[in-house]
Amino acid sequence: MQSRWNGDEANRFIQAALAAGQSEALGLRIYTSRIIGQDPDLVLHGGGNTSAKVTAEDGSEIMHIKGSGWDLDTIEAPGLPAVRMEPLLAARDGGKLSDPEMVALLRSALLDAASPNPSVEALLHGFLPFRFVDHTHATAALALANQPDMQETVKRVYGDRLAWVPYVMPGFDLSIEGDKVYRAHPGCEGLWLENHGLFSFADTAEASYELMIEFATLAEQELARAGVTLEGPQQSDQQADPALVERLTTALTRAGSPFAKGLSLDYRSTPAIRRHVSKPDVADIALRGTVTPDHVIRIKPFPLIIDAGASEADIDRALAGYIERYTAYFERNAAKASEPKTMLDAYPRVVLVRGEGMFGLGSNAKAAKIAGDLIEQSTRVMNAAEAYGRFTPISEADLFDMEYWSLEQAKLKSA
Repeated sequence: MQSRWNGDEANRFIQAALAAGQSEALGLRIYTSRIIGQDPDLVLHGGGNTSAKVTAEDGSEIMHIKGSGWDLDTIEAPGLPAVRMEPLLAARDGGKLSDPEMVALLRSALLDAASPNPSVEALLHGFLPFRFVDHTHATAALALANQPDMQETVKRVYGDRLAWVPYVMPGFDLSIEGDKVYRAHPGCEGLWLENHGLFSFADTAEASYELMIEFATLAEQELARAGVTLEGPQQSDQQADPALVERLTTALTRAGSPFAKGLSLDYRSTPAIRRHVSKPDVADIALRGTVTPDHVIRIKPFPLIIDAGASEADIDRALAGYIERYTAYFERNAAKASEPKTMLDAYPRVVLVRGEGMFGLGSNAKAAKIAGDLIEQSTRVMNAAEAYGRFTPISEADLFDMEYWSLEQAKLKSA
């Protein structure tokens, strides 16, 4: 992975921040957040988060942290709201907080009450004793993070530079667990989050960013060592069959569908996607789950799978089977939940066409494109993960907890 750091460009962001009455650190935080967000092999569509700690004029410590609803590639100062550090640090030694309690704490710590909600990983950013903290879902790291029993491999590749954090759902629990792991490995330069992604941290924006690039590059090199080629982002190079599009649209927009009032389809067919959808066991692979937990919010836990020549009746049967499978998934896991859950719509957000390509679905073109972009990265991750070993994402129960997490649902509604 190539670094996008440019000293002249970084200085322009510093000068713009100073001219706006902001700190140099915030200018650099905006700059490195953007160059992270502009690399689809680091983050996509609201994924990842960044922070910067500064000393306020009154001597107190504050932290700028990515706000909900902002994408790193276009982030501006309002997308990095400032929170007071003191109440965040106090939460480290307090009692367990529910997710709504954590959000209330973060909102009460905002310097500007009109700011967006701070990232749900804000506490972990605050606990880590570094001025700059970066978190990404790097493609190469995901191909390795979604392997079983990878702790020793991570140790071999990164030594003591990265500390291993077993999978914990994002939010308060991950913040506490990540802090415990860091304090047990105080010399580390980052965290490896099982099935999730990477953290890097340093006292300068450039150093934290360059660490993230290095850690992602080391993951690429480990894949290469095993003879695995990780393909870069690819543009779709084939068109969908118009007749299939018409049949899909008819099936997906019937009365009762969430798409009855509007459906957009984003078709993707790249060399990597065609390799994925042509595998004899593609259904088994695709039904295992998403490549990083938050993707389930956008594209559901599994796709609808059809054959290239599927008739309208074939699609209707496949869709009925999908709805039955999704309903069973919900009922199985809702019965074990600690609070009542209301089922979301049981319609897919991805359609996998065997041997040909994949559709991202949405009620508008933007939502469909987001699904399409996630498809493109996910298939490259799955291809590399299967070539390296076995694609093994989080369990169905953990995936359900993420999809039906009240905070994530609220975040999408606000976005």
